[in-house]
Amino acid sequence: MNRVRKLVSDELFEWMRDIRRAIHQWPELGYKEEKTAELISASLKKLGIKYQAGIAQTGVIGRLIIDEKAPTVALRADMDALPITEDTGLPFASQNPGVMHACGHDGHVALILGAAALLKKDPPPGNVIFIFQPAEEGEGGAKPMIEQGALDGVNIIFGSHIESHYQVGEIGIKTGVHTSYTDYFEIRVTGKGGHAARPHEAVDAVIISSQLVTNLQTIISREIDPVYPAVITIGYLRSGSVYNAIADKAVLKGTIRTTDELVRAQISDKIRRTASSLAVLNDAEIKVIFKPGYPPVINEETTTKFAISVAEKLVGREKTIAIPFPSLGGEDFSYFLQQIPGCFVRFGAAKEGHEMMSSHSPKFDFDEEVLRIGAAYMSQLTRYTLKKLRKD
Repeated sequence: MNRVRKLVSDELFEWMRDIRRAIHQWPELGYKEEKTAELISASLKKLGIKYQAGIAQTGVIGRLIIDEKAPTVALRADMDALPITEDTGLPFASQNPGVMHACGHDGHVALILGAAALLKKDPPPGNVIFIFQPAEEGEGGAKPMIEQGALDGVNIIFGSHIESHYQVGEIGIKTGVHTSYTDYFEIRVTGKGGHAARPHEAVDAVIISSQLVTNLQTIISREIDPVYPAVITIGYLRSGSVYNAIADKAVLKGTIRTTDELVRAQISDKIRRTASSLAVLNDAEIKVIFKPGYPPVINEETTTKFAISVAEKLVGREKTIAIPFPSLGGEDFSYFLQQIPGCFVRFGAAKEGHEMMSSHSPKFDFDEEVLRIGAAYMSQLTRYTLKKLRKD
């Protein structure tokens, strides 16, 4: 931590902290991050970094151009919030009812601005693009950012995420597959309504839905090779309107998570076949709808080695965590990595002495010291990578 403190002054830390808290207090959903974009633009202007706003609606790109012919590294931060009612009790808690920064994106913006301040003050041996991306939470804001030129001229990209499962000062890195596919599915059941006392005259959509819930879990436990990580979660089930009538319709919504493309296809096929069989068995109609989600984040080997090397120098080997297994969470940073090499890392941010609250919780918060570590790390990683690219 001594090296981190030498790189990031208390003044810079307080500046990042103030930015984080301002964004946290006024969270905005995907493609509505107008105040957030204004704050980012004003911060870049204050640093003397040229920027362009209004990319992919609310995205902002800062450009620190040292030499047009030099290699270029991009640093990305997502900036949207979630439709969650905050319950942290923080003095800077959300003032936007029903909207909260419950996934650390306020911190991501602040630490990348901190890295920008460090790189502007002591210019690196190449160019840096700062990508502030809207709509990571399910809407895939990375795609339109790419389509509108965010990666033009960029050689390598780095991204990060604040992680409450690791302690402050720890940096988690994984080579290769880092996150999963995040596919959405919806199942619509149509039966035949009737009186609760005469079930033999009806086709009960609630019973069929219950069969679907249990049978879909059997796909994972009995039909998928257990060496492959895979999850089917049904998070939404709605049916019926009164207690004494048999429901004629039901809707189930859920997600499929896996890191393997063949397993992904296998699960989708099994869901369709299960639904078809239950429709015949119950004399019902069942429609299955799939919507592809984000592809996995796959960290490129060479850039991941860069990330590990810088982490070991900055926080030490004992705090550089080799993440053993992929996360089954999703992250649209994957779209950037489909275009160019790069690496996505995790910054430990658990609050000492506090119960760990995972992201997407109404009580989610993090230790703000992670801003200091994140800014130091991303700036050092940028310098290291540009030096390597210069040599090549």
